[in-house]
Amino acid sequence: MKKIRAAVVGYGNIGHFALEALEAAPDFEVAGVVRRDPSKRESIPTDIPVVADIRELNDVDVAILATPTRKVEEYAREILALGINTVDSFDIHSQIPQLHRSLGKVAEENGKVAVISAGWDPGSDSVVRTLLEAIAPKGLTYTNFGPGMSMGHTVAVKAIEGVKAALSMTIPTGTGIHRRMVYVELLPGYELEKVAAAIKADPYFASDETHVFEVESVDDVKDMGHGVNLVRKGVSGKTQNQLFEFDMKINNPALTGQVLVCVARAAMRQRPGCYTMIEIPVIDLLPGDRDRWIRRLV
Repeated sequence: MKKIRAAVVGYGNIGHFALEALEAAPDFEVAGVVRRDPSKRESIPTDIPVVADIRELNDVDVAILATPTRKVEEYAREILALGINTVDSFDIHSQIPQLHRSLGKVAEENGKVAVISAGWDPGSDSVVRTLLEAIAPKGLTYTNFGPGMSMGHTVAVKAIEGVKAALSMTIPTGTGIHRRMVYVELLPGYELEKVAAAIKADPYFASDETHVFEVESVDDVKDMGHGVNLVRKGVSGKTQNQLFEFDMKINNPALTGQVLVCVARAAMRQRPGCYTMIEIPVIDLLPGDRDRWIRRLV
């Protein structure tokens, strides 16, 4: 069986765990890692190429974009135009339809596949929400995140002027409402009040109750644990009081990296275009022969 050659683009927390998931997958081989400074190898094995541009790698089938969310579209458009499939964990929910249209056009023009917003939320949680809505068509679903570190929100804070290091914690208050607790180290000369105002105005935080605190060391308070509690109470047919609950406690970037690898596999099985996870057959996330999984899981 010919293995899928995947490149990891970006090597922060998600890139690190995506690489580990690729190394553990039976049907992948690592084409290389792309990062701004290829001289920084850190925990990357010596036999894996590290380059500044994906064009320096050979025979890449799919690129796993472990970049900040706001850079996803730029990287995806460029890489799709090179004839390489892309997958990403873009996590600004309100902007997903726009990205879907934008990358769909580029993917189709180049005969390739882009899978967007493929983390755990949006991503695998989206698949759970879709299933629950199908089996209880009328009702309400509440997605309660945390308590835990939000990768997307943390990256957004780090991009704010004056922030040296940051941690954004998501605290669930119930019925899908959340509080954001943000801890920052500031660069010299910056005032907490002004930095906090900029954080609260960012689209990542504008719709949530947000509190910003200055700390001496973000590392002293950092924990990458996270979780979700997803509840739907609804109606099946004409029968009331159907109650479903999905709960998990996770290492945030490790799960995101694993989902990206599963979706990279599925990308190789789709027709050209742009997809979210709810548009992909779940069985395509799994390696090997479909009949095996049908016998085992159905």
